[in-house]
Amino acid sequence: MRDGDIVDFRSTSSQFMELMTRERFVAFVRGTRLGVVATVDPAGNPEAALVGLAVTDAGELVFDAPSDARKMRNLRNDPRVAVVIGTDDAVSVQVEGSAEILAGADRAACGETYLSQFPGSRALDDGFSLVRIRPRWLRCYDARSEPARVAEGAGW
Repeated sequence: MRDGDIVDFRSTSSQFMELMTRERFVAFVRGTRLGVVATVDPAGNPEAALVGLAVTDAGELVFDAPSDARKMRNLRNDPRVAVVIGTDDAVSVQVEGSAEILAGADRAACGETYLSQFPGSRALDDGFSLVRIRPRWLRCYDARSEPARVAEGAGW
């Protein structure tokens, strides 16, 4: 395998393991803290928004938004999302998955995760919703070397 080759995320390749494990993904998101979340409105039009991203130890992304925000209306209609994390360095991760607007015990648990990474957030306030994204596909792009290294495939 050469640098620049695409590597399956389920592979045990040492090159892949260097590039992105779940633990490295979690550390990357916690270090980056911001991402662009893309949703689709009921007419099929795209909508993208920069959000604060927290991440669970299991690699699930969590963000909050006002309950009446466009992205929340879009997610109530269609839970498919795409996220790009890492916009100011030579490393980025693309994520595709399904979003879940949380309620009850899941909202409380993910809210604590979010608040631990964004102290003072209004995530659990009335009028705000919490969303959890379970990645089903990821692509890591690392342009710090020539050629760039890329790994993509199914999520954890």
